[in-house]
Amino acid sequence: MAVATTTTTILRAEGFSCPSCINKIEKRVGRLPGVESVKVHFASSRVEVVHDPAKVGTDELVAAVRRAGYVARPAAF
Repeated sequence: MAVATTTTTILRAEGFSCPSCINKIEKRVGRLPGVESVKVHFASSRVEVVHDPAKVGTDELVAAVRRAGYVARPAAF
């Protein structure tokens, strides 16, 4: 049986201003296949996603944040 490998992708998000915004992003991104966990860091505008890159890529993560109503882009750190 193959072991799934996961990676952590960090996105920088813009446009959220309240705790309920965090829930919207976490729920939307967390529904994607291959996503194990999502943590939005409100103070730093970071979205930390642990996922299987074979099932969901960075573009899909960014698109899910966009569907939640916010702008995100991959972060270098």
